Amino acid sequence: MAAHQGERTRRRLSTAERREQLLSVGARLFSEHPYDDVWIEQVAEIAGVSRGLLYHYFPTKRDFFAAVVERESERMLRMTAAEPGVPVREQLSAGLDAYLEHVQAHAHGYRAFHRADAAGDQAVRRVYRRALAAQERQILAALAADPEFGPVVERRPDVRLAVRGWLAFTTAVCLEWLRGADLDRAQVRDLCARALLGVLAS
Repeated sequence: MAAHQGERTRRRLSTAERREQLLSVGARLFSEHPYDDVWIEQVAEIAGVSRGLLYHYFPTKRDFFAAVVERESERMLRMTAAEPGVPVREQLSAGLDAYLEHVQAHAHGYRAFHRADAAGDQAVRRVYRRALAAQERQILAALAADPEFGPVVERRPDVRLAVRGWLAFTTAVCLEWLRGADLDRAQVRDLCARALLGVLAS
């Protein structure tokens, strides 16, 4: 009877809900273990589904990890989207606050996303690098449209590289923070904000 009830419970999940469940399990495993040490069978077992069902959603391990990375990429792009017409300096603190709240709430996904570059699979690494490039373009577009920073972007060819470096800095700070660095969210936010403003002012 219990088994039949379990089957009925599993069938209640919609396709989107099932996919999200599998990606959440994958994010946790990939955040805790190197890519090569994660087996697709583990994901199926933890999620309580057959391997066949998991392969129906994600034909290969590469497809599965790429989907985990894509999901986190889409979340982070939403978190770093600029508000049109609002000065970057005004948005920076609130934007970083929201971003750090997201990092805390989705720590497994965030760690898994940033493990992608270390994965041996070149296709997965390309997904990760495309995601970072999209973040970079989004930040540069916001700076270019800003009355204060737009002229800086125009006259300094190194701004793109500076933004790329700032993203790497912010990632390193966030990962250390998740490991238990002795800073609260406001301190991490202010550190990251000062780093970007300092680069643009120098």
